[in-house]
Amino acid sequence: MRLRPGDPPAPTLALVAAVALHEVAAAFAPAAEIRIKWPNDLLAGGAKLSGILLEREGEAVIAGFGVNLAHHPADTARPATSLAALTGAAPEPAVFLDALASAFARWVGRWRDEGLAPVRAAWLTAAHSVGTALSTHAPDGAAVEGLFDGLDASGALRLRLDDGSVQILHAGDVFLL
Repeated sequence: MRLRPGDPPAPTLALVAAVALHEVAAAFAPAAEIRIKWPNDLLAGGAKLSGILLEREGEAVIAGFGVNLAHHPADTARPATSLAALTGAAPEPAVFLDALASAFARWVGRWRDEGLAPVRAAWLTAAHSVGTALSTHAPDGAAVEGLFDGLDASGALRLRLDDGSVQILHAGDVFLL
């Protein structure tokens, strides 16, 4: 997509993409408890269902969605799953893609028209709960553990540390403990 003057900050498109993908995946697997892990992975029962990668080139942002529809890897460091494993049948890729394109366009429209607030609210509703134990790495490479404390107004992750302080993360790998 092409960014326009007046758009919210481009990095917040990660939340837009996650909300759109969550909406579609949840529609195809309504009985599964699918949750967003910051900023834009989908997990079902703690196993990774999908991931999103956004790349920016000038005023263009390309969103790549990787979703395990029919299969998932078995020998990974962290568990993975697929929609077929969750529901017993894989959706037709074209049908899933059409639904995702529609949801993404609708959420981009809201992001442009209403700002980040409704996207952030939808993201928080679909995410793991506040208080979930997380780990990440500090800039020096040291492991940091804390509790998910929501998102700040810009969409950055709030990680509550043992001493009660809050660390704000704008980028990085985050893992559920």
